[in-house]
Amino acid sequence: MLDFSGFAGRKVRSAGLGEVLFDVFASGPRLGGAPANFAFHCAQNGLEAAVISSVGNDELGEKAREQLAMHFLPALLLRNDRQTGFVKVDVDAAGVPSYTFAEDTAYDNIPLAESALAMVRSLDLICFGSLAQRGEVSRKTIMALLDAMPEGSLRVFDVNLRRNYYSRAVIEESLRRTDIFKCNEDELPVLCRMEGLRGSDPDSFNDFLRERGIFCFVYTEGARQSTVWLNNEKSVLPTPRADVVDTVGAGDSFTATLVSQLMLGRSLPEAHRRAVSVSAFVCTQKGAMPEIPWELLK
Repeated sequence: MLDFSGFAGRKVRSAGLGEVLFDVFASGPRLGGAPANFAFHCAQNGLEAAVISSVGNDELGEKAREQLAMHFLPALLLRNDRQTGFVKVDVDAAGVPSYTFAEDTAYDNIPLAESALAMVRSLDLICFGSLAQRGEVSRKTIMALLDAMPEGSLRVFDVNLRRNYYSRAVIEESLRRTDIFKCNEDELPVLCRMEGLRGSDPDSFNDFLRERGIFCFVYTEGARQSTVWLNNEKSVLPTPRADVVDTVGAGDSFTATLVSQLMLGRSLPEAHRRAVSVSAFVCTQKGAMPEIPWELLK
């Protein structure tokens, strides 16, 4: 079972591990990447938070450092000779984004540095996904950093399936290092087929995860609802109606708020309610890192 009680009442140290990139909209580039978004929203929830990734020796790399500093978000952005990651984002009339990713970027080649190992050895919480693992160098680094985390720390696998940038081997290796798993309604059928499960029933997938020793499953269904299974509890909440500007980063804000609030000692229903409110607000803002009104976290 998953026990959050040991984290309540003390400063929790968290990080997002993986891609730092720029979402390139018609209006210009905005800093993004699921791990950076996760860390940003953990910090807004009161956790200590940082980003671990890699950028190039280029203008976007410098811009990433500057913008993370403007957000007061510590970042270990290891340099390499590839270009800083970016993704072209097209948003449809409903505010739903589609993505075109640059290939073989800095975040595909995160080196295994002693500075990164030292950082993760002091963490309570880390979030990672599958996108940065499309590159062999980063995949090996991410696995090594997850393995270096201290006993009792928690690892969140927000799968984030993009195009063909994943494999069953990547998913399996990641699940072996997962305490909290998150996916959405588009990803669940893919994962069920990959694992040889019939249909795409989320309750059945939760049973599959429990057999793997994963006792927290976070499942979002866009504008419909979200469901969280934690140990023997289940919480289901409808998605609030919102005047959607774009949905970029909404899922990351949901996951970060939910897990942060659980680590701060909130009950599952309370943590889930805050996560729903925050992600709905993010949908009404441009970009993935808006400042969250304090009243949404009360």
